[in-house]
Amino acid sequence: MAHSVSSSSAHVLIVDDDSNLAEMMGIALTQAGFRITTCGDGVSAVETFTKVSPDVVLLDVMLPGIDGIEVCRRIREISGTPIVMITAKTDDADVISGLEMGADDYIVKPCPTNVLVARVRARLRPVPASTAGATFRVEDIEIDTSAHRVTREGIEIGLTPLEFNLLVALAAEPHRVLSREELLEHVWGYQYKADTRLVNVHVQRLRSKVEHDADNPQIVRTVRGIGYRAGGE
Repeated sequence: MAHSVSSSSAHVLIVDDDSNLAEMMGIALTQAGFRITTCGDGVSAVETFTKVSPDVVLLDVMLPGIDGIEVCRRIREISGTPIVMITAKTDDADVISGLEMGADDYIVKPCPTNVLVARVRARLRPVPASTAGATFRVEDIEIDTSAHRVTREGIEIGLTPLEFNLLVALAAEPHRVLSREELLEHVWGYQYKADTRLVNVHVQRLRSKVEHDADNPQIVRTVRGIGYRAGGE
């Protein structure tokens, strides 16, 4: 599991073939205290990622060579590093494809610099102080927030930092139903109305890893019309 990193030391990889936009994003993030590396195509993005091991990736969907969706898939094969997709439109196919490949969030360009910085900072947030150091059990899995580990019968289940935080948010209030809006605030850091598809897709990804049968979930249950809760009947 990844550990939390402060923005003063965090390294952001910006992948965008629009050099002017990449420069603008780089300037805004540098002024906010981040270290920056940029590249302009998909092939070099994967190579650069393995070389610099960034803390967050800002990844454009449309790239020469291999597109951002494929870059996201390749990064997810080797790392749980937070990925924020950048898209020129709120095209459902692009957004959903990116999230299903493991992206944590997405932004639509042009994006105000304050929103960009806030989204990147949100991806570096540690487990909330209220649950730090706590351990939880949901059905047959154990969650150790100190070690950032989820295990079943002593075997670790590999989750991305966001998936881990999503599971902790639910496990910390067993049997209480959390709405998608509450989860967007607690896990993604949104303070205003946002895209609830973020929650739905990540719940599906989480279930694929922690459930015995993702089609009959026992650990992350859906409460139709309201949201999700951890375990219980």
